[in-house]
Amino acid sequence: MVDLTDAQLNALHNLALKKSGAEAPFINIGAARALTELGFAERSREGWDITPEGSAALARLAGPPA
Repeated sequence: MVDLTDAQLNALHNLALKKSGAEAPFINIGAARALTELGFAERSREGWDITPEGSAALARLAGPPA
C-alpha cells in the first residue's frame, strides 16, 4: 500500500465527493498530479477524476465499517 500525504488523501476524498455528485472543495493541484502518477486519479476536462484504483485505495484506507 502506498503512503499518501495528508494533502493527497484530502484530494482523494474530494475527488470521491466529486464523483458522487456532491460539491467538492478545492482540489490541490500538486496532490492531484501525484495521485495521477499513482493511478488514483486521471485528468479530465473538468480537472481530475478519481479512478477505480483510487476508489479502491480510499476504501482500503477507510478500513472495515464500524
